[in-house]
Amino acid sequence: MINYFFERKTPTEINKIIADRIRSIRRRRKISQKKLSEKSGVSLGSLKRFEQSGEISLLSLTKIAVALELGNEMESLFEEAPFLSIEEVIHDKN
Repeated sequence: MINYFFERKTPTEINKIIADRIRSIRRRRKISQKKLSEKSGVSLGSLKRFEQSGEISLLSLTKIAVALELGNEMESLFEEAPFLSIEEVIHDKN
């Protein structure tokens, strides 16, 4: 049987992947860190730290996403979360 599970990543690794994606979007849209900081209301230091380490508050990440017109992507986060057990299906309140 072939195992199709993705490589498990640590929270730090996931945060860094997200930061890299945001930095890539910012660059391809030709927005400087300073301009994104001003547009989002997130301090320049926090934005720089985020792009380097992936560390940021959820509120600041959401502000950055909205400033980059990625609010819909933030809203859909976990929207398609798969059920992990039959118990979850039974207890689903939706």
